Formats: sequence, C-alpha cells, structure tokens
Amino acid sequence: MSGLEYGITGFVVLMVLLAIRIPIGVAMLAVGMVGYLSIAGSDALLSYLKTETYWRFSTYDLSVAPLFIMMGQLAAKAGLSTALFTAAHRWMGHFRGGVAMAAVGGCAGFGAISGSSLATAAIMGKAALPELKRFKYSGSLATGCLAAGGTLGILIPPSLILIIYAIMVEANIATLFQAALIPGILAALGYMAVIAIVVRIYPDSGPAAPRASRREKWTALLDIWAVLLIFALVMGGIYSGIFSPTEGAGVGCLGTFLIAITRGGMRMKGIIEVALGTAETTGFIFLIILGAAIFNAFLGFTEVPIALANYFKNSGLPPISVIVLMVVIYILLGFIMDSLSMILLTVPIFWPIIAVLDFGMPVEDVKLWFGIIALIVVEVGLITPPVGLNVFVISSMAKDVPMIETFKGVIPFFLSDAVRVVFIIMFPTVTLILPHLLAIE
Repeated sequence: MSGLEYGITGFVVLMVLLAIRIPIGVAMLAVGMVGYLSIAGSDALLSYLKTETYWRFSTYDLSVAPLFIMMGQLAAKAGLSTALFTAAHRWMGHFRGGVAMAAVGGCAGFGAISGSSLATAAIMGKAALPELKRFKYSGSLATGCLAAGGTLGILIPPSLILIIYAIMVEANIATLFQAALIPGILAALGYMAVIAIVVRIYPDSGPAAPRASRREKWTALLDIWAVLLIFALVMGGIYSGIFSPTEGAGVGCLGTFLIAITRGGMRMKGIIEVALGTAETTGFIFLIILGAAIFNAFLGFTEVPIALANYFKNSGLPPISVIVLMVVIYILLGFIMDSLSMILLTVPIFWPIIAVLDFGMPVEDVKLWFGIIALIVVEVGLITPPVGLNVFVISSMAKDVPMIETFKGVIPFFLSDAVRVVFIIMFPTVTLILPHLLAIE
C-alpha cells in the first residue's frame, strides 16, 4: 500500500474502534503503533516509543495541566461553586429565568478557576439543580442550561484544551488565554440571552424567584472575594507577564489550597481525594496525549497532512470555505469523540492546511483565531448526542428528567454557539483585540 492508503486505512480503523466504544487514548495508541510498525519496522517503533514518551511528558509547558486540574479540585473542596451560584442567584434570581441565568453565571465564574467542562458541569449541577427544582423550572431548561453552562469551563481561561492546542502549534499559552476571554464572556451572555428568550416563549418553564434584599445581595457578593482574588492573581499575573502560565497555575493552586483549608474546612481526607482526583484526570489526559502523538507520527509517515495541505492550497477554494468545512467536520466528530480527543486528532492534520492559506493576517494571529474557533466547536460536542458528556453528567444527577429532555433543552444553546462561531469567523478581531492591546502595553 502507498503511504496515503496506509493513512486512510488507519483513520477508518480508528473511527471503527471509537464506534465500538474503545477508549480514545487506547484506540489511537493501538492504531498508531500498528501503522508505525507496518511502515517503519519494530526497531524504529521501539526507539520512537522510548524517546517520545520521555520527551512528551517531560515538557515544561505540559506541567501546567495537572496544576490547573488540581486548582479546580481544590476550588470544589473550598465550596466556591456554591458561593458563586448563591451570589448570582441573589442578583438575578428575581427575573423570569433568573435562577437558570445564575447557574450559567456560576458556571462562568467556576470555569475561570477550573479549566474543565466536566468538573464545572458536575460541581455547578450539585449547587444549582436543587434550587432550579425548588422553583419548579422545567426539566429541559434546568438540565439544558447546566449542561451548556458547563462548556464554559474549557472556554473561559484557564483552559486545558487551549494549553494542549498551544503546545501542538507552538503558540504562546498566555496570548491564547487573552484571545479566549472575550469569546468566553460572549458565550455566557449568549446563554443568558437564550434563557431569556425561552422563558418569554414558555413562561412556565422558568418562574421568577423572590427578590433578595439589598443586604443579602451585597453579603453574597462579598462571599465570592476568594474567586475574584484567585482569578485576578492568576490570570492578571499571566496576562501582564509577571507569571508564566505554569507559575500562575502554581500560585493559583497554593491560594486555592489555603482557601480550601481555612474556608472549606478541608482536612487530610480531602487532601488525599484532591491528589487522587488530580492524578486520575491527569493520567487519563496524558494517555490520550501519548496515543495522539504516536498516531500522528504514523500519519506523518503517510504524508497525509502534507497531501491535504497541498490539495487545499491548490484547490482554489476561499480560505473561509476551508474553515467552514473544518467546523462541519468538528461537529460530526463531536457525535463520537470528546473535546480533547478531537483537538489531539485533528490539529496535526488541520493546522498545516490553515498555515498555508492566506487569511490576510500574520500566522501568529491565525493561530489564535483558529484555536478559539476550534475550541468553541469542540465545546459544542460536549452537548451533542450520542456522546454529549456534559449531558450525561447532568442526567446522572437529575434522575427524574429523561435524557431526551436534557438533549432537547440544549438545542437553543447549540443555536447560540452556532451564531457565535459564525460571528467569530466573520470578525477575527473579536479574538485578536485583547492580545493586541496587551502586547502594545
């Protein structure tokens, strides 16, 4: 077989393995090793495994991932999710649909110190679901807003997906965080607008809660000082260049640890749970990273990425059409894969294509712009069937709401995501304005 035929066969086999529910890391590892072995032989494969595994996991930039994972675990132990939801509830709950808007606001706030969508959905679900049920919100709106709101965990910095993307395309992590901030805020506002529209069409789906007193509002706002302090310290330090992303994550971990002990009452049992949770999540992510590295090395032998780049470069298609095609592919992959797996699988194929096309802006700006587009689209995969990991997380907590109702509930939020993707594709400045302003300063 030719290299191209090997590549196509390997990709088809990988899709089949995913379809029969083989874990993505194991599937990519197996297909990559067999493909590498078939083309280069056993000696080359063993040599590559020895060097790649050490090099991949000793990369300094990758150390930021477990630190941000730990920060999210500690934030949960500190009870910051409940404080965030309570503050948003006190300020917005008296509006029709206000409790659901508060849940989205809480997800955005927790995402700013978590970096994980699944953690954001799970932790905010525990805090918000009882209140949504108490005020008799419809099952579809209650679960749908939490599943969609959870996606803010990987969009609002810090974001594990952006960290991995930055390492893959050799982009600056801090600059990517800057580029993601405005789209993240737009996402939260867009979800709140969706809730306002839904409750206007179906008034009984989101009743208004009693208005909180002015004292209760300000007390709740003062109660989230810890979240504001951590976010300002970590992201402010990274944005201003005082900290590297890894240093910022370390400072965030220390600050959140102190808050978890003093405010959350965390003791040795909690510390062990945080350590085990961090190790488990990090191990899962690193297995996928290793599998993707080996699979992409196999694809490199087949020269599939180069062939595709040359094809699109010479096809005469407008560059924006290529971006739209990639968005469609991401949406289709979202039916069977999680967000991290999609990024690891597609970026080594898609980025060489993007890099050779003329978008009328510097390559470094294209890295930021395409990274945010890819992040938003893979985020949508967290709420699309049949995988829809956020939907499964919320459904496991809302056992009285059929899963089909949750999937119905996320449809309006899916449409909001579609509008946002189109907006960012048409207006790259949305992602580039903050990095440019901070670079000038």
